[in-house]
Amino acid sequence: MDLNGKKVAFHTLGCKLNFAETSTIARKFENTGYTKVDFADEADVYVLNTCSVTENADKECKQLIRNVKKISPKAIVAVIGCYAQLKANEIGQIAGVDLVLGAKEKFNLPHYVEHLTKKENAEVHSCEIEETDEFISSYSAGDRTRSFLKVQDGCDYTCSYCTIPLARGKSRSDSIENVIKQAKEIASQGIKEIVLTGVNIGDFGFTQTSDTEKRQETFLDLIKELDKVEGVDRFRISSIEPNLLKDEIIDFVAQSNKFVPHFHVPLQSGSNTILKLMRRRYMRELYIERVARIKQVMPHACIGVDVIVGFPGETDAEFLETYNFINALDVSYLHVFTYSERPNTDAVELAGVVPIHERKERNKMLRIMSTKKQRNFYAQHIGSTRKVLFEAENKNGFINGFTDNYIKVQMPYSVDLINNMQDVYLQQINEAGLVSATPLTTAKTLVSKE
Repeated sequence: MDLNGKKVAFHTLGCKLNFAETSTIARKFENTGYTKVDFADEADVYVLNTCSVTENADKECKQLIRNVKKISPKAIVAVIGCYAQLKANEIGQIAGVDLVLGAKEKFNLPHYVEHLTKKENAEVHSCEIEETDEFISSYSAGDRTRSFLKVQDGCDYTCSYCTIPLARGKSRSDSIENVIKQAKEIASQGIKEIVLTGVNIGDFGFTQTSDTEKRQETFLDLIKELDKVEGVDRFRISSIEPNLLKDEIIDFVAQSNKFVPHFHVPLQSGSNTILKLMRRRYMRELYIERVARIKQVMPHACIGVDVIVGFPGETDAEFLETYNFINALDVSYLHVFTYSERPNTDAVELAGVVPIHERKERNKMLRIMSTKKQRNFYAQHIGSTRKVLFEAENKNGFINGFTDNYIKVQMPYSVDLINNMQDVYLQQINEAGLVSATPLTTAKTLVSKE
């Protein structure tokens, strides 16, 4: 294939981990002579990185592929990612798909494309998930002021509703040495914030030996070493399981100069009965302890919560138990997921299926609560000063950024603010639900005049 002038476009569904992997695959294409373009533009190769958690994944794939075919009818269309691992042959039957790569093959996408010719049927390359045992380093760059850095992949947990172990394989990690190398590489590109990502990052440290797995390094070891990396202003921990969020991790973040006071801790249900049905590895009492510990040592910390509504067997009483449990917690926002049946999971066999309209109503109730929780958290910080890292986009004359504790801040747009860490005075919550702010120097002038 003549690469002169070849263009490749990417569309990513799902989690931060997918974004890290898409960016890494894009760099592989660029290293072979491709130019990366927007997914809405004309290209020679379109890559769709899919998610198994996203509802209606099949419908999303088909719609995106139809759009591609209108733009570039002769382009190669490749589908990769979790959904591609779980439903490889089904995706291969979708009109317009030329190549489907599973979990083990996706990082070799440029090689497959190079040797691909358009045929009537798609090429499908997907191994058994048990064969996926290699860790491939990945990070995102070029799109944001922050980078998603993959430190762990796969999961050994057996939650009854989850397909991720089937899509990504067993838990495995990078080495601390290589993570540090990647972090320094990111820092050299002028990126100020790194978000540590993985499927189950608290499980960091498992490494493959000849015939067994053993823990050689821990997540605490990792963050202690990352805290020493020069050129990075902030490290942010993405989702971490409550049973793996140890006191030592919380206490280290509290005294760290670079790890920010922001935790995203999955709960999934506030009912111990439902937690047992989900096969989660903790009860609600442990979750209370984790939130209390964070707030004890970091009263200003932001705490995000994942919760699933409409799980089989969740009665009205058990949903209200979850609602009241979360409402009483000192947390800052929720990510609410409506349970949807996944093939090859034990949950689909459970009795007590919740009607779809009930699931949607419960989702709505928790999303309203999330809005209130977030507004209350923001309100607690009005009148204070914090450092904000601003992003690049001009949104109707305004620029947005985040404080260390994940308050979204808005100021009048200025090119000078892009990727800049700025001390700001948090003034008020505006109509968009964001916090309006002024530079600290301006704020001091205003205060002195008053």
